[in-house]
Amino acid sequence: MRGLTTFVLIPLTILGALNWGLIGIFGFDLVAFIFGPATIASSIVYSIIGIAALVWLIWLIIDRPEHKEER
Repeated sequence: MRGLTTFVLIPLTILGALNWGLIGIFGFDLVAFIFGPATIASSIVYSIIGIAALVWLIWLIIDRPEHKEER
């Protein structure tokens, strides 16, 4: 899971957070700018980023030290 987290989930979640920051501060939607507003491509990108955030959140909850067995 470390490879998936490092190379996929974290960058996608950061991209989503940066996009929300741009929307909140400047009113600029980077994903809509790249893929077009309300297109299937932008919906797919938003969905992938949302799923990545959910998987990362679940992974963070499961991978807490108190949930690991002592070896």
